[in-house]
Amino acid sequence: MAKTIRSKGQVALCQALVDARIKAGLGQKDLADRLKCHQSLVARIESGERRIDVVELVVLARAIGFDPFEVLAIVEAATEPDHRI
Repeated sequence: MAKTIRSKGQVALCQALVDARIKAGLGQKDLADRLKCHQSLVARIESGERRIDVVELVVLARAIGFDPFEVLAIVEAATEPDHRI
């Protein structure tokens, strides 16, 4: 059974966020400016050090310009069937 912090689903979420940001042509600082936060927070989210909840996913989706349901589908596909909370 996978650990929660570095599970396949969590890794997929972080990678999807990075991919979406890059596809939008944004650097971490650009995204941080849109979110009115420090670049270090964006870096911690993208590295998986700082986990996000579903509301924060929606905020990130709006700031970057992606469909949060597409990211959830990626995470769902990557999450092991026996993953525990």
